[in-house]
Amino acid sequence: MRPLDLWPPLAHIRSTLEGPPVRRPAAGPVPEGAPAAGAACPADLLLPLTELARRREALAARNFGARWAPGRLLSVLCEGRLLGVLLDRLLPDGRWQGWLAAGEADWAGAWDVLLEPQDEPFEPLFGMVQAWNPVTLLPAPPLCARVLGELSATRLAAIRAVADEWAAQRVGTPAGAVPATPPAPGQVALRAVAGCFTVLTGTPLAAEDDPRADYQGLYQQAARRLAQPAVPLARAGRSPARGAVSTTRRRGHGGSDTADAGPLRRFLGRLGGGGFRGSWGPALAVLALVLVGQNAGLLPSPQGSEGGDAMRLRDAPPTAPAAPQADAFVRWKAGTDMAEAMRLLQTAGAQAVAGPDGQGRWSLRLLQPRDGLAVLRSSPLVQSVETP
Repeated sequence: MRPLDLWPPLAHIRSTLEGPPVRRPAAGPVPEGAPAAGAACPADLLLPLTELARRREALAARNFGARWAPGRLLSVLCEGRLLGVLLDRLLPDGRWQGWLAAGEADWAGAWDVLLEPQDEPFEPLFGMVQAWNPVTLLPAPPLCARVLGELSATRLAAIRAVADEWAAQRVGTPAGAVPATPPAPGQVALRAVAGCFTVLTGTPLAAEDDPRADYQGLYQQAARRLAQPAVPLARAGRSPARGAVSTTRRRGHGGSDTADAGPLRRFLGRLGGGGFRGSWGPALAVLALVLVGQNAGLLPSPQGSEGGDAMRLRDAPPTAPAAPQADAFVRWKAGTDMAEAMRLLQTAGAQAVAGPDGQGRWSLRLLQPRDGLAVLRSSPLVQSVETP
């Protein structure tokens, strides 16, 4: 299969990962000869607009929190570009280990796991987990991370099995039936892993002239760029933590600073003037024991905060799912081509989050509402634009 037969073309993927970060154009006419706004970002065209809106509407309704946990799918910012990461486990030094996630299913290999309908809701642009491309990163504000999906413990175990299979074949260990499958770029199929899981993957890479080798090289470089800041940040983060602990211990030892004491100790200090000392000391000590005994079952376990609690809360639905917010509602003219509509949305810095509703309107989020509305209202593809 020729490289151009796979979608999106490798040139588009390379420009997205290595070219300058895409900047949304301001409102106004596009200069003659300038490339279309969506030319370098074809990822949104991987799905029909209706299906893309449906999935993102379900994702917005799920309203994931910001807490990192095993099995959560993130979007992280790296050098002005958004990359997908599936979290696997928390390392002792505070960093998280996982795998990059992308959306180019045509480029899938034998160790790319495609997410399936039972994994929804998740961001479609990160619906393929690259189990051959591990990454380690440290939670930090520059990542601008958002949770855009969450896999069950069973699915995460299946992806771990695929990653183990990839690691085994790297050192020459037989990897089951994978080597017996002929290379076929652009094809995916279900296969068994570890004798107990079924996953949807691509086929192995050919020994020579397989276009997916260059594709994997691009994403391996992206993983290295994402992991580079983790080491200095981890070193910088550990030193202040040790200093803070030392300061807290010095203050606690001297007994002169109650700002770092717990709320119960501060409360008792205000009542008794010095903790459990004075005439109120015995009574306050008994009261403290009663309070601690009654509330012990309500306090999180320090050792289980990332284990048992995370597993218990994994499948719990939100108490009040948030409806997707919209900056504008647009109606397309009859006969509008969806590919042209998608390019217009990219030019306007807009994202379809729901639709169409009973009135035929699509709900949109706008990166720059003022300029985006101007672009939409001036387009011959749009019948009407309304704001909330």
